[in-house]
Amino acid sequence: MRHFSFHASPTSFSSIPTHSCTASSSIFTKPPAIQSTPWMKMHFSCSLLSRRSVSSPLRTTAELHSVVEGEGAPEESEFIEIGYICNVHGLQGELRVKPTTDFPELRFSTPGKRWLRVRILGKERIQEVELTEGRGHPGQKNWIISLGGVDTVETARQFVGSTLLVRESDRPVLEEGEFYIPDLVGMKVILEETGSPVGTVVNVFNSGASDLLQVMLNPAKETNDLLKNEVTGPLVWIPFVEAIVPDVDMNKRQMRITPPEGLLELNIRSDGRSKKERHKLEWKQRKKMQQRLVAAKKKLNEIDQHHILQGLSFGGKDQKASLASQIASVNFTLLQQAMQSLHRPPSRYSLTEFVNTNWTSLSKGAVRISKESLACYESKGKLDIIGGRGAQLMSTGKVAIVLVISDKDVDSCSENIYSQFQAFLEEVVSEVKEWCTTLPLLLVCPSNKIQDFQQLFTDHSHYGFDAEKVWFLEEEKLPVFSSSLTGGNIRKILLGSPWLILQSPVGSGGVVSLLKSHNMVTNLSDMGIEYVEVCTLGRRSKLGNPYFFGLVESCNADVGLKIFDEETDNDDAFDMIFSMPFLKKITDRIDNYEFFPVPVVSSYVEVQGKEWIDVRGTSPNSYKLQCSINSFLKACSPDRISLVQIAE
Repeated sequence: MRHFSFHASPTSFSSIPTHSCTASSSIFTKPPAIQSTPWMKMHFSCSLLSRRSVSSPLRTTAELHSVVEGEGAPEESEFIEIGYICNVHGLQGELRVKPTTDFPELRFSTPGKRWLRVRILGKERIQEVELTEGRGHPGQKNWIISLGGVDTVETARQFVGSTLLVRESDRPVLEEGEFYIPDLVGMKVILEETGSPVGTVVNVFNSGASDLLQVMLNPAKETNDLLKNEVTGPLVWIPFVEAIVPDVDMNKRQMRITPPEGLLELNIRSDGRSKKERHKLEWKQRKKMQQRLVAAKKKLNEIDQHHILQGLSFGGKDQKASLASQIASVNFTLLQQAMQSLHRPPSRYSLTEFVNTNWTSLSKGAVRISKESLACYESKGKLDIIGGRGAQLMSTGKVAIVLVISDKDVDSCSENIYSQFQAFLEEVVSEVKEWCTTLPLLLVCPSNKIQDFQQLFTDHSHYGFDAEKVWFLEEEKLPVFSSSLTGGNIRKILLGSPWLILQSPVGSGGVVSLLKSHNMVTNLSDMGIEYVEVCTLGRRSKLGNPYFFGLVESCNADVGLKIFDEETDNDDAFDMIFSMPFLKKITDRIDNYEFFPVPVVSSYVEVQGKEWIDVRGTSPNSYKLQCSINSFLKACSPDRISLVQIAE
């Protein structure tokens, strides 16, 4: 297990996803219900949780705790997973081990007894082995070991896929303020302020950003109605950070917490469904997921990308589940359209070229206005006829807004992106405050930031917007392809590991795909929406401008396009309005999506022979597939585009 360093706010407690977590995110999302499993069958992340202050980073060290049963198992049947054997190495019977420990030198280079967990005829067995020597593999993320009595490739291959173990009693002694996760399970949780019992720790998850306690609450008066069909209490998530869990008493088997207001109530189930009903729903969801995975695997074989499926046949349960989720989530319709661009010379769609080529038609209805004058139309007292028509559309719930925050926005000012976003929205709200409750708002942002923005909205009462009309969508992504051709003139999808598909954001054009895949076009249409504004976060965007909407409506245009003097082809800054009929048109036809490959440098893994090899890129060796929102302008007749030129 790797070391992670990060900063996380102690009040970032919203919740987490169940199966995967992002190290850069400090906000957590409510997970689906987790099926409880007996202690003796559970696998725990045995993290060493360093006590930390708010300002210092948390360092997490981990080994997997595993309890194994079966014939031939040692009397003390608790072991710690330290790695799994992924392949053979060389011709002398050496083995490659992928470590799952932060103590690789101790575990793999120190000779002595080890144990292997193997599965024979569906049953797990424990086999004692002697580690004779081991060394790190330069440039690789694995170790090479030798076992006593294993000196041929044939013998070594019998151990591939096995898990390497040590006894739990061999765990390193921890420093003060550090804990093994299994030792935390079962501890009582008490409120520091009142001394009243809260519940019991039933599990701990490492989210990357921080470890999270899963606590089963004690049944209380306010939850009796919810629990009348339940044997157990509701589960909530508590970040294991010093600001929230200041005191852990291992002797008394209890911890005291100082939770922020609303934390304990945040994830309590409120639908009132029985356990049987929830299990039935979970079963349906799993079945649907399996059906999607089967269809996705078939698609991968059809497009000669079956190498991605190899990770499903080995590795840990969580690793295989993660890969399966990634495979099932691929938008294959969009992917196959994008793959066609790999066989064409790279050609990015140019907005400047479009405007220059169609200037004769565009200029007929074009309006030129200064930035200052445009701002005047946002004041209620200065609306002219056109601005009044736009205000009427907004006040009657006929328009929706899609705000796009890209990776570049986050990367360029990662520390200030939230304050920039907050200032942007506060400015918008001050100008369209009376219409906020009627405006549907869709926020598109990177997956590792989506929970942060959700929490930001929650903390600020959704900035006056109707919470039922605010959606958060993860930006569209597609796999990254190798620039090298293999047999059959095929470019392969790259893998960051056997269980990680390298993916990259599609770009601004991905917004249109998201509206289609999330059925938002239909939903907005059913709400009576007639126009949708799509814009980026930036100083040039004037979200919800009544004059802009009024101009598009008065011209009976399908597209409203805002450009600035000395405009460059910057796909990262745009502000457009689409009519609902045109939006339906471009989302319904896949050939409206025009992709272009962008050369990038990638580090990845690939199979050479029967071994996984790390490939470190130093120059462009792959392609990410991009689509610009500007390319959809080609689907609109120029005389149906309302152009606004902004003089700066």
